[in-house]
Amino acid sequence: MKKITLSIIAVVLSMVLGAQTVVSEDNGHRQVVDGIVAVVGQNIIRHSDVEQAYVQIRLKQGVQNAKIERCQLLESMMVNKLLVHKGVQDSVEVSTDRIEEEVQYYLNAAVHQAGGKENLRQVFNYSYDELHDQYYDLIRDRHISQTIEYQLTEKVKVTPAEVAEFFASYDADSLPIIPTQYEVGEIMISPVVSEAERDRVRDELNELRERIVKGENFSMLAKLYSEDPGSASKGGELGFFDKGVMVSEFESAAFALKPGEVSPIVETQMGFHIIQLIERRGNSINARHILMIPKVNSDDQLKARITLDSLAQEIRKGAISFEDAAKRYSSSQAVQVLNPATGSARFDKETFNQLYPGVGIVAMEEGEVSNAVSHVNAENKTVYSIIQLTKRIPEHKANLTDDYDRIYEAALQTAKTKKIIDWCNRMVRTTYIYISDEYKDCPNFSVNWTPTL
Repeated sequence: MKKITLSIIAVVLSMVLGAQTVVSEDNGHRQVVDGIVAVVGQNIIRHSDVEQAYVQIRLKQGVQNAKIERCQLLESMMVNKLLVHKGVQDSVEVSTDRIEEEVQYYLNAAVHQAGGKENLRQVFNYSYDELHDQYYDLIRDRHISQTIEYQLTEKVKVTPAEVAEFFASYDADSLPIIPTQYEVGEIMISPVVSEAERDRVRDELNELRERIVKGENFSMLAKLYSEDPGSASKGGELGFFDKGVMVSEFESAAFALKPGEVSPIVETQMGFHIIQLIERRGNSINARHILMIPKVNSDDQLKARITLDSLAQEIRKGAISFEDAAKRYSSSQAVQVLNPATGSARFDKETFNQLYPGVGIVAMEEGEVSNAVSHVNAENKTVYSIIQLTKRIPEHKANLTDDYDRIYEAALQTAKTKKIIDWCNRMVRTTYIYISDEYKDCPNFSVNWTPTL
């Protein structure tokens, strides 16, 4: 069975954004044909909930058996509802401020997608306030269910012997093929923006600010000069946001403004901004900004590339080791690169190429060092690196020697899922459960959802 716990929340949130009312045509009249397919405690699951989630899954990954897929989605939802039911029984407390922060994030995305608050009902069939309430309920329930799930599974462990037993339970023919993986080291140089360039950007922003204070339109200047691709076309407008959504420097300046007031220059990790407060509504504000980003000059970029290419030549000749060169020259603290998607030291080809386009890792030999390449780091800044292939793990069937970490995580998740299933089977004995006839014959339920009469 697929994982039945909280991963469904991502599908449900996507489903709300794309939700459409389920209707039929009857003599020219539109009639809602939605119905309840399950009840867990006081929590209901509608036919449209399952269908909209099914559409999202089908679009993203395809399905092999529609009935089984719908059954699995329904069971995921029922498990979440049972966790929420337990959380309400136990009076689990969740942070309303944190929930509201997440709600504002999704609302801002919806408003952006719709092209404005006034278009929300036309695009999503919900007003701003209705969408807010839906998001709030979903995210609150997620926090509650996460709390209960953590309480149930925090002490679940698996020993090396259990990992080996888990691996041995698979037939050799059913073991997955692990694609070729790579472990790499990196020496990185991050060119520094010159103070002259920083001064140039400050001067340009100050000129724009003076023009706005004298009466020019902020929105028009934002469209002309702002380097924020997400807001420039909308006159720099960001939409309503709460505290905790923006970076701290930007947020402090924005929340200190009065409506119509323009801030002094604010520096953040993205660059330099001027901000104008549009409207304050409770704990949320709507603001617009102009962002200008200082650029590393071409001479400093060329210097970084030449330095790294020369260093690569010295390493290839054996004049200095890769490790010593990294300690002496690298802007990064770590030599070995960790995969941001998994936290491990291993990359598949696709993930590596996304991070370091142009390296050509497939053609490299172990120990080989690349030429200098430019790429964008986690802070969205262009940096230069040379890469050493330290280890290549060829494509192979999964085994305990090469893939212990991967197998351990699978064994641990299986143990946690079993814990949740066992708990569910106990909870349903004292919880009202209803399943419609459409789903009573699901062949792949892991929990005994025997309806309470």
